[in-house]
Amino acid sequence: MLLAAQKKQIEYGDFQTPPELAQKVCQKLVEHGVNPDIIIEPTCGIGAFVEASAYSFPNAKKIIGIEINPDYLKEVKEKLSQLPNSNHIELINGDFFKFHWKESLSIPQGTILIIGNFPWVTNSRQGVIGGANLPVKSNFQNHSGFEAMTGRSNFDISEWMLIKTAEQLQNRDAYLAMLCKTSVARKFLNHLHLNNIGISNAALFRIDAKKHFNASVDACLLLCKFDRSANSQDYFVYDSLESESYRQVGHRRGITISDLETFERLSYLFGYRDTKWRSGIKHDCSEVMELQKIDNKFVNGLDETIDIEDIFLYPLLKGSDIANNRVTDTNRFLLVTQKVAGEPTHLIRHLAPKTWKYLEKHSSYLDKRKSRIYKASPRFSIFGVGSYTFMPWKIAICGLYKNLDFRLIGKLDEKPVVFDDTGYFLSFKSKEEAEDVHDLLMSPNAQDFLSSLIFWDEKRPIKTSILNCLNLDMLRNKKTFRLFEKKTKNYRVK
Repeated sequence: MLLAAQKKQIEYGDFQTPPELAQKVCQKLVEHGVNPDIIIEPTCGIGAFVEASAYSFPNAKKIIGIEINPDYLKEVKEKLSQLPNSNHIELINGDFFKFHWKESLSIPQGTILIIGNFPWVTNSRQGVIGGANLPVKSNFQNHSGFEAMTGRSNFDISEWMLIKTAEQLQNRDAYLAMLCKTSVARKFLNHLHLNNIGISNAALFRIDAKKHFNASVDACLLLCKFDRSANSQDYFVYDSLESESYRQVGHRRGITISDLETFERLSYLFGYRDTKWRSGIKHDCSEVMELQKIDNKFVNGLDETIDIEDIFLYPLLKGSDIANNRVTDTNRFLLVTQKVAGEPTHLIRHLAPKTWKYLEKHSSYLDKRKSRIYKASPRFSIFGVGSYTFMPWKIAICGLYKNLDFRLIGKLDEKPVVFDDTGYFLSFKSKEEAEDVHDLLMSPNAQDFLSSLIFWDEKRPIKTSILNCLNLDMLRNKKTFRLFEKKTKNYRVK
């Protein structure tokens, strides 16, 4: 059980910025020509950025620190007399989610800088701990019903706060400089692009979150200037606050490109095919649905030895098996209750009575699955199944690992292999076709093209949306053309 102090730290995403880091951030802003008249830190905590701003921007007419925790605000007030131009500093005990921005930004002229460090916590984590430090619920990311139901609607609170801040600044002469997760910064910049909110001089400067916050995440300083006339789709990513080298990231063809130079070189490979990458089976109940074969007996996740028919059992490879090339043997099996999503499951009662009895015995586990996708579906349903699931040959990759190792996988125990939902795969009727596509996927051009779309710092860097961007037909045609050119050239030499 979480202690009250721990719960409070999680609820408010309470990672106080070290003074030395706040000072480095402000110095970086000065180097980039930021010279604000008004500075606002919307969640100022114990005032690291209020203090650093007072020293770094002595010409600022006003510095406003807003904080929901009165104890933190009291700590900041005790420092005020030691800061330069302290009479220009205003502290407000307020909640970001209820803050009246219009009144605070009512000054008609002057450059505004919003600076700070929004909470590093997701809305789902708030739900787990019963936290209330949340915006009013809304589908602000505009996910479809299925995506919302399966977890895509989970978001970082800081992402929502950044978007709300941008809404207030988009028509002002304003800068935004915020410490946040790198993945949040990318999503935010993508949101601005998709909503035609003009910015210029956008950059991400990576920071060592482990050193500064004892947090094992990829984090950065997000910096951008709001500019209605700007239409740039690109921004720069620096390795650190001190680094001068960078790579260019941008938006092309409706997606965010990690490496623009490589993508532009191989952009002819971008396109979609009828054959799509699929994710593995989603069942949300591994204790019941996943079995291990031990001493020729099936054992479930509850450590029960069970006796069921094998008609609905299929060899299972987990994402870690795929990533570590453990694909020629397995003692894991998955109970696959449907051939297609939505198929009636009551037929199991007649085709495999022992399996049906097993499912009914463990119905308390299956019936309480939380995802709404199961609510209006046949009892004991699963998702991520179709004719592709039962093809004899597959090419698979795990979405969680930081490499592009594609595995060629055939049947095991005379049955097609299935995967958990961390794995993605293509299906084939013949080994020859699968081998041909596998060769294409492992080719340098395919690897480079896909890498140009992948942000390796993300929790699940490889996604079907990325894999489906590679047009294998174009890749194959280009390869065939080059082979033809080589043969023709050799013939002419002779």
